[in-house]
Amino acid sequence: MTTVLIVVISAVFGISALLTVWRIIVGPSILDRAVASDVLLTLLICVLGAEMAINHHTRTLPVLLIVAAVGVFGSISIARFVARRDGAEQ
Repeated sequence: MTTVLIVVISAVFGISALLTVWRIIVGPSILDRAVASDVLLTLLICVLGAEMAINHHTRTLPVLLIVAAVGVFGSISIARFVARRDGAEQ
């Protein structure tokens, strides 16, 4: 039962990651790509959290926190970049 559950979880995360990478590649605007990269980082955080829950450990918690911080700082940077670009076009 547990093995089947792990396979299903892995398949769902894998398909989600592939669709998100597709949106990063095809996305028509920089904001679409930024949202897709945030989703990809969120998927990575979910995968790390699931791995910690399945294996009953917290060794990857620092990695989880660093990935979350990178995601927040990246989102802020992109938002500031787009705000400046939109302000220059007006």
